[in-house]
Amino acid sequence: MSYQLKFETGSIADKISGLTEIEALSFLANAFEERIVFNSSFGWEDQVITHLILSNNIGVEIFTIDSGRLFDETYKVWNSTNKQYNANIKAYYPLQENVEDYVSNNGPNAFYESKELRNQCCFIRKTEPLQRALAGNTILVTALRKEHLPEGREIVPVEWDELNQVIVYHPLLYWTTDEVKNFIYRHNIPYHPLHNKGFVRIGCAPCTRAIKPGEDVRSANWWWETKKAREYSLSTASF
Repeated sequence: MSYQLKFETGSIADKISGLTEIEALSFLANAFEERIVFNSSFGWEDQVITHLILSNNIGVEIFTIDSGRLFDETYKVWNSTNKQYNANIKAYYPLQENVEDYVSNNGPNAFYESKELRNQCCFIRKTEPLQRALAGNTILVTALRKEHLPEGREIVPVEWDELNQVIVYHPLLYWTTDEVKNFIYRHNIPYHPLHNKGFVRIGCAPCTRAIKPGEDVRSANWWWETKKAREYSLSTASF
């Protein structure tokens, strides 16, 4: 099935080309018998997609990964979203035994100590729950936008995810930040208050920070690893 889907990706992209986001989501939900899911982190873009899905009764299941280290504000906007749309956004959690083993062996904030430990934490708290959420599904909808990509990286609205063996659809890929914000305000959609404090991404509280205007979006996450890399480079440089 995955092998066949991989080679259908281009055909699917052609079929939804020129459709609005609502039309494309509806087409995909119908074509794949609702084996289509959306992973929300409750950021600006996530809330736009959630509104499109729930306001138009599109058969896309919305879920979130609760890593156990989210901002308190994230739970508030999650709750507000459920209430406003009379929804029940599904949550996937890390396996208890994996978290217990990691913390017992390494400590609660071991991810600051090395990239290896950070990767282990991310796998336990985010990657493994995501794999469970995607099991049995065909299409994953994401809130990725081109403005958030590293300079020079090019992707298309519909692509194949080899790791998770699903087709990925990025409905807001070419939306600008202003378009996203204006849509939020125009439709009175609940949004994450940390966006008003310089946060461009919403992730785990210990690993996500606000950025300054003009600062690289990638520095919003795991900034200490970049700092350590700079310090190591300076310490080993020849003058």
